[in-house]
Amino acid sequence: MRAITYDRFGGSDVLQLTDQPEPKVSSDSVLVRVRAASVNPVDWKIRAGYLDQIIDTEFPAIPGWDVAGVVERPGLDTPELAAGDEVYGYVRKDWLHGGTFAELVSAPVRTLARKPASLSFEEAAAVPLAGLTAYQTIERVGVRDGQTVLVHAAAGGVGQFAVQILRARGARVIGTASARNHEHLRGLGAEPVEYGDGLVERVRALAPQGVDVVLDYGSDDLVPTTRAVLADGGTVASIVDTAARDELGGHYVWVRPSTTDLDALTRLIDDGAVKVDVAQVFGLADAAAAHDLVAEGHVRGKVVVRV
Repeated sequence: MRAITYDRFGGSDVLQLTDQPEPKVSSDSVLVRVRAASVNPVDWKIRAGYLDQIIDTEFPAIPGWDVAGVVERPGLDTPELAAGDEVYGYVRKDWLHGGTFAELVSAPVRTLARKPASLSFEEAAAVPLAGLTAYQTIERVGVRDGQTVLVHAAAGGVGQFAVQILRARGARVIGTASARNHEHLRGLGAEPVEYGDGLVERVRALAPQGVDVVLDYGSDDLVPTTRAVLADGGTVASIVDTAARDELGGHYVWVRPSTTDLDALTRLIDDGAVKVDVAQVFGLADAAAAHDLVAEGHVRGKVVVRV
């Protein structure tokens, strides 16, 4: 099978299109014929070796955790899925080797769910990691109807999902973003505010009593900003800064694969409450360019690789 692989840590130039053996399928996994995968910031950081201290890598490694495709062959004990089922998932395993930037991937059933019927394979591939991250941070803090939530990096891949999920729950959303993304955030139902000096004053102007929840998907000064805008009894969750837990008494969240949570996202998507923003689609042979675009940090929406 064709796959993108790398045999050492480094820049995007280590990514190569190669021929690899078909992956083995364990008893609780299924073989998925990949139709599309997506690139997340963690992908280029892993490729560069930044996570080597916490995740083992077996070279040659195939990158990618997000997938959308069709079950090619079920494992020995996978009654949840059958050949021909359209699925999507966050296929994170305990070590890095057989990722989703390939024609075939062996995926544990705990990482998969049935693909939203309303989405193309490219759109579905853009959902799992970012959508689950947003959903699980919101679940961790228990956002309720009527609460006011400040979302940092609201126009990013995770932030856009969070804004829409929060609005579906009846929350009021204030979202930090650069000015060029403000109109887009308004379209999602958020009240945008500019990053940088004066952020606290801008948030307080919109929420004089403070916000009930802070969700941090990318903030340079989380601790002082949160202390200045969080209402008494409020809480914070971050995916980038452990200070949310260690200094602010809130939560640090590392996304986990979950069929149940993917099913919840599927319902929101197929009901029209959550839209998927695909910024650009690359071919498999152009995976390095896809990595580079995400690494620049300025793309709005998800970058997808069609297989």
